[in-house]
Amino acid sequence: MPTPTATVPVPGAPTWHAVDPTDALRRLDVDPAVGLSAAEVARRAQRHGPNALPETAPPSSWRRLLRQFVSPLIAILGVAALLAIALGHAADAAVIGLVVVVNALIGAWQEGRADRSMASLRQLASLRVRVWRDGAEASIPARELVPGDILLLAAGDAVGADARMIEAALLQAAEAALTGESVPVAKHTGAEPEACGLADRHGMVHSGTHVTAGRGRAVVVAIGAETEVGQIADLTTRAIDPRTPLELRLDRFGRGLVIAALVLFALVLALGLLRGLPLDEVLMVAISQMVSMVPEGLPVAITIALAVGMQRMAAQGAIVRRLAAVETLGSTTVICTDKTGTLTRNEMTVTRLWLADGRDWQVGGSGYVPSGELSGAALPAAGDAALADLLRAALLCNDADLLAPDDGERSAWTALGDPTESALVVLAHKLGARAGLRADTLRQDWPRVAELPFDADTQLMATRHAGPGAPARVYLKGAPERLLRLCAGIEPAERLAVARTTADEMARGALRVLALGVVDLDAAQAAQPLSFDLLAGHVRLLGLAGQIDPPRDEVRAAVAECRAAGIRPVMVTGDHKLTGLAIARQLGMAGPEDRAIDGVELERLGEAELRAALPHVAVFARVQPAQKLRIVEAFQARGDVVAMTGDGVNDAPALARADVGVAMGRSGTEVAKGAARIVLVDDNFATLVGAVEQGRLTWGNLRKVLLYLFATSLDEVIVLMAALLAGLPLPLQAVQILWVNIVTEATLTVNLVMDPPDGDEMRRPPTRSDAALIDREMLGRLLLMALTSSVVTLAWFGWRLAQDVPLDTVRTEVFTLTVLAQWFNVLNCRSATQSVLRVSLLSNRWLMGGLLISVVLQASVLFWPPLAGLFHAVPLPASTLLAILGAASSVLVVEELRKLVARRRAASMPLPKASPGQ
Repeated sequence: MPTPTATVPVPGAPTWHAVDPTDALRRLDVDPAVGLSAAEVARRAQRHGPNALPETAPPSSWRRLLRQFVSPLIAILGVAALLAIALGHAADAAVIGLVVVVNALIGAWQEGRADRSMASLRQLASLRVRVWRDGAEASIPARELVPGDILLLAAGDAVGADARMIEAALLQAAEAALTGESVPVAKHTGAEPEACGLADRHGMVHSGTHVTAGRGRAVVVAIGAETEVGQIADLTTRAIDPRTPLELRLDRFGRGLVIAALVLFALVLALGLLRGLPLDEVLMVAISQMVSMVPEGLPVAITIALAVGMQRMAAQGAIVRRLAAVETLGSTTVICTDKTGTLTRNEMTVTRLWLADGRDWQVGGSGYVPSGELSGAALPAAGDAALADLLRAALLCNDADLLAPDDGERSAWTALGDPTESALVVLAHKLGARAGLRADTLRQDWPRVAELPFDADTQLMATRHAGPGAPARVYLKGAPERLLRLCAGIEPAERLAVARTTADEMARGALRVLALGVVDLDAAQAAQPLSFDLLAGHVRLLGLAGQIDPPRDEVRAAVAECRAAGIRPVMVTGDHKLTGLAIARQLGMAGPEDRAIDGVELERLGEAELRAALPHVAVFARVQPAQKLRIVEAFQARGDVVAMTGDGVNDAPALARADVGVAMGRSGTEVAKGAARIVLVDDNFATLVGAVEQGRLTWGNLRKVLLYLFATSLDEVIVLMAALLAGLPLPLQAVQILWVNIVTEATLTVNLVMDPPDGDEMRRPPTRSDAALIDREMLGRLLLMALTSSVVTLAWFGWRLAQDVPLDTVRTEVFTLTVLAQWFNVLNCRSATQSVLRVSLLSNRWLMGGLLISVVLQASVLFWPPLAGLFHAVPLPASTLLAILGAASSVLVVEELRKLVARRRAASMPLPKASPGQ
């Protein structure tokens, strides 16, 4: 147990935890029944400012630019420039300086772009809270809270500001982030001693914490920097996001490259001196070759590739909260998805009613419009008592509300609250008049005096009410198998058996089934605290309500796309297993041999048995929070990479444990969003599948960049080393090697990550999470491209020297040939299998723009005398340029032949298995 610590109060401010709720409301000048008016909110917002912690200002453009010069690579270039000056090569030093400045400018620009992307994504994923203003509930950004706002709190809500409790019904809050308490803390409305520590202030809720159970209301007393979190923030520096696995792998890979570059430097220097070449020339070439081997454009390309991937996902409705999720999505092999709202429309409608007396009816209407009639045998007469009791339970044991259309923002009937509960409210409004009830005043006539909120473990909810001239009653609703157990002892066994059979029948018809019951409390029971143990054996069954939530139209196609991509979708739902299995079969998630298991069956399975059963389980139903976590871990133990969707408090552990946790943006609690790496704006499974495609696209584009960078670097290394070993003059001057880096890397690398999808991303098997940056296939392509261009370059060099062409002219030709070959290689890298002729040049306008800039820059070096002198180049006639263009295109021809062979081989081979768990 942590030691409670007292927090120094803001000077002049009340010690709110020691103030009575009535006094707190008086001091803040707010009526809890009405809340603040819009005009008063505006006045207080102007006085207190936004409810936000002071943010660290983003680095200035100059600071970003200066940061680019702090790296081992820049240090190497700086030493090279100093050596060039010392050796009398002022022009070469100027070119090295140009390389440094160009790379720094590009890196600073891309960092700024990434910062702006992250800022816009943070705005999209901002926290929202529920408040009571102008006598009505409203959902607002937490940033707009002001002192005196009435917060509405329920399980799963994040607390947007420090607030004094004014009403609490079994409310508990998790405060570990603030106080270190490992378990949720029960909250009440009583005052505490003024000197008590932060962890003991049970009448307060604080910004940065969240509600885990119950419900309540609280009045905001501090916002922004004046909250407890705000005061702590003043003493701490801004947290830095952990580095992603990709960045760590790149670091390791980069260190190996630096070592290889140093070895290359030593080899070139040694071979040059053995050849008797001038020291200054060999030294400059060795330094330039070492620099060219290290792809300085790679970190910039990684940053912008992930930022672009995040922007593309956000445009499709998937907000990435953590950078690692972009790269991990490409490796996903299993998606554990909720049903309601994700696979379905989340518009629950009661379509069937079964009363405990055996009457069974169909209910008309759909959505939240409270109109629809009953059909079936023995329809109820006006004022039917059994129907009235069931409707009372449906409306009173319920936290949802129904809003009629108005002339403002609501153009249709809308519901506030859980869709399952909303459907019951709509049912009460549909049939209330037939049963002799007034649904609009029922809650005033039967006020709630106690409650047992719905809990994932009990799968039940109970509320106690004091009716007009009637004994106290408790209404219950929940999972049929749980509620029927409480009826044993008061209901005939035959009736309970019929109820179970009817519930199973409804579930097999894809209906979500709720049982409703009532207890008429006697005096002794009414005097005791409400509990399910108290109610057991006293619950009178009222009936069953079957709801349906139709599948989304686009989900079936998305499921098929998952299957084709080697990804297995699995349903994890709170519904009955028969309901879940029926929906899963409709959507193509379950085959004839697949089955559903519920939480009780899951509990009986050992770890080995569960792993063995996973390939044939399509639906997990009625599972508890710990079981969701166990499901994720079981898939991971089989070698799967798991994406898990969720929206509730009970989903948070599994979301955090999954490789990619995905929260629902509309229906999701703030706890779930905080635990997840991705938030779906529209709660749609198809959006998640689109995000997986974007994750694969991002990883694919990064592989293109790696292939291109190392093919370019390896080409230059092979040409230089072969010339030294063969006793030939150096094919390129040091400044020419540095210029090649500018016109083949700086202007093209970043643009390559902007490539659009190839179209077959979701027909490829998932990428292994431990896949190497350069795998065997990519290494083969890299060697083929580098060897082709280097052989052609060396052949041209030797042939032109044999013709006694002046060395400066031959070097200029080799210089141009090297650049042209890499321009063809960038086209080769755009697809591993598709022909360049089938990939539209205009599909990546960024790349085409970069090529155009490169052509202009290279032409300037060849034909503009100031630059030509600086780079030791001479003008080349058109006929020679055409011949060089033809020689350089050989890299394109060879790669096209390889692609042709690869396409024919792929056409004759089946798709490899996605994972060990598939």
